[in-house]
Formats: sequence, C-alpha cells, structure tokens
Amino acid sequence: MVYDKDMEHTSLVSAVVWSIFSLLLVALFIQFLAQRVRMPFTILLVLVGIALNSLFQIYPHSFAIFQALKISPDIILYVFLPALIFESSYNLDARRLIHNIGPVMTLAVPGLLISTFVIGGILWWATAMPFTIALLLGAILSATDPVAVISIFRQIGAPDRLNTLIEGESLFNDATSIVVAGILVGMVIEHNGDASVASGIVSFFVLFFGGLAVGIGLGYLTGKIIGWIESESFIEIGLTTALAYLSFLLAEEIFHVSGVMATVGAGLMLGSWGRIRISASVRIYLEHFWELLAFIANALLFLLVGMKVDLNALWETLDMLAWVVLAMLVARAIVVFLLIPLIGRLPGSRPISFPYQFIMYWGGLRGAIALAIVLSLPNFEYSDLFVAMVMGAVLFTLLVQGLSIETIMRKFGLDIPPLADRLAFIELGLVSRRRAMKQLPRLKEGGFFSSRIAHNLTVECDHAISSAMQQIGQLRATEMDKLNEVNLLYLRALTEEKGFYTEMYNQGHISEGAFRELSLVLNMQIDALRYNGAFEHVHSHRIKRALEQTFFRMADAMPWLMPVAEKMRMSRIIRDYEQIWAHFLGSRHVIKSLKKLAKSELMSEEAADEVIKKYHAWHELATKQLYRVGEQYPEFVTSMQKRLGQRMILLTELETAEQKAEQGILPEGIAKNIESEISRQLSALRGQQVEPIHNDPVSMLRQVPLFSTLERRELELIAALVKTRSLLEHEFLVRLDEASDSLFIIARGVVRISFDLNGSSHEGTLMAGEFFGERALMDKDAVMADLLKAEVEAMIPSVVNVLDRDDLQDLLEDEPELAKKLADRDAELRNHYTLNKQD
Repeated sequence: MVYDKDMEHTSLVSAVVWSIFSLLLVALFIQFLAQRVRMPFTILLVLVGIALNSLFQIYPHSFAIFQALKISPDIILYVFLPALIFESSYNLDARRLIHNIGPVMTLAVPGLLISTFVIGGILWWATAMPFTIALLLGAILSATDPVAVISIFRQIGAPDRLNTLIEGESLFNDATSIVVAGILVGMVIEHNGDASVASGIVSFFVLFFGGLAVGIGLGYLTGKIIGWIESESFIEIGLTTALAYLSFLLAEEIFHVSGVMATVGAGLMLGSWGRIRISASVRIYLEHFWELLAFIANALLFLLVGMKVDLNALWETLDMLAWVVLAMLVARAIVVFLLIPLIGRLPGSRPISFPYQFIMYWGGLRGAIALAIVLSLPNFEYSDLFVAMVMGAVLFTLLVQGLSIETIMRKFGLDIPPLADRLAFIELGLVSRRRAMKQLPRLKEGGFFSSRIAHNLTVECDHAISSAMQQIGQLRATEMDKLNEVNLLYLRALTEEKGFYTEMYNQGHISEGAFRELSLVLNMQIDALRYNGAFEHVHSHRIKRALEQTFFRMADAMPWLMPVAEKMRMSRIIRDYEQIWAHFLGSRHVIKSLKKLAKSELMSEEAADEVIKKYHAWHELATKQLYRVGEQYPEFVTSMQKRLGQRMILLTELETAEQKAEQGILPEGIAKNIESEISRQLSALRGQQVEPIHNDPVSMLRQVPLFSTLERRELELIAALVKTRSLLEHEFLVRLDEASDSLFIIARGVVRISFDLNGSSHEGTLMAGEFFGERALMDKDAVMADLLKAEVEAMIPSVVNVLDRDDLQDLLEDEPELAKKLADRDAELRNHYTLNKQD
C-alpha cells in the first residue's frame, strides 16, 4: 500500500481506511448490478476501476479518496492471493482433481514451457525485441490466473469437470511461471544464462514440490489441532485464516519455496482430509467466512487492477499489443489442442471433448499472477513496456474472452445442467407443490382464509405438478434408457447414503476412522458410476489391510511389539463393527428414501425395484454380520447402545438449550457455556473406545482335559501365563511351515484348522470354548505331534487364549506338586488315547 502525498489533509491510516471501505461500498454496488445485468462480477470491477481512474485524472480532488491505495506486487502476493487461493483450493473437489491430474499437470508444467517459447518466438520474430526479453514476457503471460478464472467461471456456472480442469491448471501453473521468469531475469540482467538454466530445473522442483509439501504438512497439523479443540468456532475459523497466510509466508520467507503452492497444498489438505475434523456447527460459518473474505479480496484486487490501467500508454503501444494478444492466442491454441488430445490417448485417461478443449483455450485468462510478476521485476530497459503489455493482455482476456465465454458455452450446450441436476430440480418443484397442496386445507380449517384463494392456489399447484410430470416423461423418453436410469438411481442412493453417514459422524455415532473408510468406499463407487458408467464393486483398503497383516506377523516374531499389535487388532475389530452397524442403518435409510422417490414417479418402478432389491441384499448382509459379531462380542453391542443412549440424551439437551436461548428464556452467555460443555461430552462419546475384551482364562482352562482336575488356585497360577491374541477375519494363527508347541483355546469367534494325518488331509472348524495343541504342553514327541503341524485361520474376527509350553515348564519347575499332578493326568490321557486307537 502506498500513501498518495497529494492527500495532505488526512493521515496515512485514515486515508487507507477511507480508500478500502469506499472501494468496498463500490464493489457491493457492482455485485448488486452484476446480478441484474447478468455480467461477470470481476469484469464489471475492472471496468469501474478504469472509470474511477479516468475520473481521477479529470477531477483529482473529488476522486482522490480512491487513490490512497495503489496496486503493487506485495499487495497481490501477500494480501490478496493467499485468501483467494486458499478459498479456491479448500473448496476444490480433491477427488475430481486426482481424476484429472494428468491434463492439469501437463498444462501447468510442459504446457506453460511450450507457451513461453511460442509467445517469445512470435514476439522476437515480429518486433525488435531481443529473444531473451521476448521469452521473459512469454513466461509472464503464459500463467493463467486462478483469481480471474475461478471468479468468472463461478459466475457463469461451468460444468464440474471443466471447472476442475481450468481451476486445477490455474492453481498449479503459477510456480512454473515464476521459476521460468526467474531464470530469464537472470539471463537478461545478470547475463549468466548457463548457470540460470542449469539451476532452474532444480529450482522448479524445489519451489513447486517443496511448497506443496510445506502446505500439506501445515494443513495436516492444523487439521489435527482443530480435531482436538472441537466446537470452538472462533478458534477453528481463526486457525484456517492463520493457515492460509502463514503457509504462504513460511514457504516464501523461511523455506524459500513457492508460497502459492504452499497455500494450495494447505487448502487441499484441509478441504479434503481435514474437513470432517471441523465441527459440524462451524463448517457452514467457515464457508460463509471464506466466501466473504474471498469476495472482499476479489473486489479490491480487480478494482485496483482497473485503476492501474493507463489507457494512454495502451493506445501508444497498440501495435505491439496486437502482436502480444495474437502470440498469446496462438500459444494457447497449440498447448490446448495439441497436448490435450495426446493425453486423452494414454491408458486409463479420459478423453476431453472438443467443446471442453475450446472453453479451456478461450478461458485461459490472465490476471493477478502476471501483474505480480511484472511489477516485481527489477528496473531494466523494457520495464515500462512490459507493464503496459501485461496490463493490456490482462485487459484483453478479461474484457474480450471473459465477456464472450458465456455465449460460447451456450453455443456448445455446456450451460445445460447434467441430467441428474435437472431431475433434482424437477423433484424439488414436484415435492414442494405436493406438500403445499396438503397444507392448503389446514389454512381453510383455521378460518379467515378465502376458499377462492385456496382453490386458485390448489389449481396452480396441480398445474405445476402436471408440468413436472410431463418434463419427467420427456426426459425419460429422450435421454434416459434403462441402464442410465438405474445408474442415476444408484448415484442418488450412494449420495443419500454418504449424507446419512456424515450425519452419523456429526452426531458422534461413528468414529472418524470408520467414517473415513465408509466415505472412501462410497466415493470410489460414485466415481466408478460417474466415470465408467456402471456400478462396480470396489476394494478400497487392500493396501492398508496388507500393511496391517505384515505388522501383525512382525509382532508375532517380536514380542515387544505385541501390545501395540493387540491394540491395533482391537481397534480394527471395533472399526469394522462400527462400519457394519452404519451399513445396517444406512441401507435401511436409503431403502425408505428410494421408496419415497418411486412414489413421486420421478423414476420408473422397474428401475427403483432393481436398486431397492440391491439395497435389501446389502441390508440383510449387514444384519447377519451384526448378529454374528454381536454373538462373538456382546460387550461391543452393550457399549455402543449405552453410548448411543447417552449421546441421544446430550443431543436432546443441546437442542433444548439452543431453543431456550433463541426464545430468550435462557441467557445467551449461559446457553453458550452449556452448549460448549455438551459438545465436549459428545466428543468424548464419539465412536467406540478401544477396550480389552474380558475373558476368564480359569474357566476356559478347566475345559481342557489336562487341567480339568486341578484346584482353582492351581488353575490361577497357570492362567497367569495365558496370553490373549485377537485375530482379524482371515488372519492366520498358525501356518503349515510353523512348528507350534502351545495350547490354543478359542475364546471368541470361529477358526478353521487344516492338517495332514497319516498321509491324508483333514479340515475342521473350532468355535468358542474349543481348543487344540494340548499334547504339546507335556510331550513334544507325542503320538499326535503331526496334529501340531497345522494351519489355523480365523474365519471371523476371533480371540484366542494362548499358553506356551516353555512358560508352563518354567512354572512346573517351581511347583513340583503341580508338575506331578499334570504328569499323572497326562499319562492317564495318553493311555486312554492308546486304548481308543487300538479299539
């Protein structure tokens, strides 16, 4: 910010404040006007900024209030960009970005390099500008600006994928532009081309990926902190604000990497991974807060850009500006129409249609990034010309391309919402009018309401319902076949299911880990439908489960890891149970929703029945799994039901406190304290606690024939040696190539045992209370030793009590009387076995 010395009648602070809020009032009026005239907000801002600058030249004293603020690279980089880029990356769908990462990164890196050389080559050929100078201008003009692009496309309402492609490119290509411009500055000013080029490649990777890593790390740390301080709205919103600016400053000033990339990484991390850690009550406030902050930054930035435009300078350089514009359009055409089709042919990539390609070409607007770079250049021979050229190019893309892009989108039919959105809009009108028709008779029953008006309103609603049904019939006849209709229903059902799980998480009924895994599966299923056009069974956690199994095997070989492994096993069992319970409730909720949808006649009964049948099958599967896990782990069911009841009581209390505060019965300060305390209690009751499963080893040991005649004191001595193993589904307790000399007692669950005896294979199932390996405790060379070379696999999550032979032998050395009892009992059992074998 620069103080205008002509404004001597006021202080620096008051001048800046006057300017900021005067410009803000102007921006608010422009926003109101833009909604009425159907014109992009940012373009109107630039036009009004140009007008204000022109009026200041004519009436300097009357419009001096707007001149206390001057646009500069520091204002753009350190004030406006962090807020705008963080808001955009926070709201960018990370899954859609990943699905389109190929074309995004191709345009952002090699595409920008190609554009730099094309623009530079054309300007070098057409003008007297030296080649390195022309390349520098090409690098500056090749970066599409996220501020301009995102703002205009949100005003127009671009399709989701198109919006992701253009936003993603705009957010990622600034680092490339800054690095290339830095290399070329070294060539022009320092005349050290070889060193600059050699170090530039390394600099790019350090700046780009270093900034991204810094931002992701800070975003992860902020998400963790937000999770610890749940339901503190001011702190959570304040932390996100600090994250947006500190990620930029730390990256630039401390780590010397790209601050913009750090802000992008922080926004993407918090907007994807960290979003669910933000309190449900705060998320809406947070979105509104960042919308307001982005609006203010956007408004001030583009007004200042317009006020920076020097029309006289542009007119004097109009001939060269024409070459600059032509070079930009040619370079953009080569990058988009050459690279994008090549990417579409790669395995696994989705082709990008020509209408999308053309909008990406015409929507490559320039703005704040180009201005920040050119204004931050050191003084050299072409400084003034560069500022005029960049300002003219920015003005052309905003006014010419920005004003015409909506018309082009209409020509290509890209302004038509997807089929699913159009159906949702029709459904909104249909359902609301039907509800209104049910409410109208109540108005008449209450008295003092005209029957004629009620009748006219009923007729109006009836006509609207008929019109909606005709639209549905037309869509079904022209755009929906059976497969398309079923896929739309699946998408609707999966979205409904995801919303239900989100509500369960917000109310604390499932843990964060369970919610993340449920959401990941649903997101993958939704993507499979959206991008592949068919419902698929997806596997989301195979790598994670494989890593867990590897760690469990390591723990078996390293006893010191066993406590951690046991805790991980129990955590996994509890998380799986939470997901089963959520599937049980979620599938039932979706079935009810689909039945209502079928009654509204939005979908054919045949398509609805197919999807409902599928969800019924999933519901039955979840029910069976609940019964099975409930039988094996009844304490989980008891604990979950108890905690559910406690949460319902707290939620009711919270709702009552909010109502009383709204009615004025409860003082606002007291109500906030009550709400804060209830939120903390709800947070403590979220999901399930990982608690050890309580077993009674003494009772289980008594079921083993070897120990059945022992006294309780003696059993307790042996029980102290028993270790507990928790097994996940399909986890192996013993493998064929492992020699085992332990006794295994199944405490919970079902295991399958496979072994070879006398040259033949045998297989059996052991359930809770059953055991194997008893003979190995007393005699390694027992006749049944072959049985010990067995493979034992858990069929469902199970708990096994393990007694090792070495531990028992150590005890028997200290307890000779117990040793004699067990030796006698073992001999008795061995004789019994021999006699049975002879018979």
